[in-house]
Amino acid sequence: MSDRSRADAVYETLLARAGERWVEPRKERTARLLEFLDDPQRTYRVVHVTGTNGKTSTSRIIESIVRAHGLRTGLFTSPHLERFTERVVVDGEPIPDAAVADAWDEIAPFVEIVDAELAEAGEEPLTFFELLTALAFVAFSDAPVDVAIIEVGMGGSWDATNTADGDVAVFAPIDLDHADRLGGTIAEIAEVKSGIIKDGAAVVSARQDAAAEGVLRAAATARGASIAFEGQDFALAEDHLAVGGQFMAVRGLAGTYSDLYLPMYGEHQAHNAALAIAAVESLLGAATKPLAADVLTEGLAEATSPGRLQLLGVAPTVIVDGAHNPHGARALAAALRDAFDFDEWGLVLGALADKDVAGVVAELAPLAAHVFATAPQSDRATDPDAIADLAEGLGRQVSVHPDVADAANAAREWAAASDRRAVIIAGSVVLAGEAMTVASEEDWKSGWQA
Repeated sequence: MSDRSRADAVYETLLARAGERWVEPRKERTARLLEFLDDPQRTYRVVHVTGTNGKTSTSRIIESIVRAHGLRTGLFTSPHLERFTERVVVDGEPIPDAAVADAWDEIAPFVEIVDAELAEAGEEPLTFFELLTALAFVAFSDAPVDVAIIEVGMGGSWDATNTADGDVAVFAPIDLDHADRLGGTIAEIAEVKSGIIKDGAAVVSARQDAAAEGVLRAAATARGASIAFEGQDFALAEDHLAVGGQFMAVRGLAGTYSDLYLPMYGEHQAHNAALAIAAVESLLGAATKPLAADVLTEGLAEATSPGRLQLLGVAPTVIVDGAHNPHGARALAAALRDAFDFDEWGLVLGALADKDVAGVVAELAPLAAHVFATAPQSDRATDPDAIADLAEGLGRQVSVHPDVADAANAAREWAAASDRRAVIIAGSVVLAGEAMTVASEEDWKSGWQA
């Protein structure tokens, strides 16, 4: 059996488990599995990242800066866009298939033991995400890595990733999302997320709603952790548009860094980068000594965030973004207005039903001349007709399409009629991944083919 076939077999085994949306407030069972494996998550330093929006981009930027310092890195993010190995990255590259299969071979004998214990206690077996988290921790230990940057799956305190002890806890902006799981107010959600703060850790946070800031400050104090907030202890000093991204200056925890190039669009990404810099300063003990300018410049310049304001096609321009809640959609709309010079946007929009679809439509539809309503390939997808009704209610021209390939084809044909038109595909990370696959297969970067 080839290494790819072995890795794909592991993924199929994981998919047979309860899915990522099946979440119970428990981390003890993941901890039990890791205990059998000699706690691999304790063999490297950890930067733990949570928040509502910007977690993945911030994690990726942190990883790139840390790697530029000559340290071997692990990066765990979710969900994936095209293939599950994207979630587990070692030294900037998706984990090799052989390493996935080898890590699973280490884990599998103990999964049966823990599942049996769970059954005896009347609990559900280990889930997809719990097992994938353990697999990532084992793979990072086997690599081995010096530092692992770990993105929370959901919430914080009871998330499977919280079996690791973060040397640095990083909080991206906290907003309303997953209210059924995390709470109906920002303060309640912040309380769950604050659970990643460990005793004596360093905490860095983006600007937060006053309620969230209060919760994070109280949690840091209770655990003897230091805490630094954007706008108070560090800040984005300036940023302006550049070819392929933006130039920026950051007032960090230890000094000011100027003339930094970030190959990502949107002011929100510049704020993510400022947060990432503060996190790396905290990790490397640079609170009193600035990071080396050349190393920081290299780390930022090499940073990527696939599926976030990513260029998929030219002639016409096609951009994809995984914005799937109102906060993310708002940041996307601002970035499209600020970073691109087009008169009309065609919006390919598909979403999952457990999201605030009306809120996403309300943020994105006003910038669109035409909405191409569709659905990601998921049992949880929102009916495209429902999206169409919402967009029509806002006075948009709308058409309905069965899948992203059909919607994107119609949108690209529409946009090709004028060089002042472009296409944005958004509403779901699942949809973004599907669009990336179609764009590659159809070679959208060669231009429109009638």
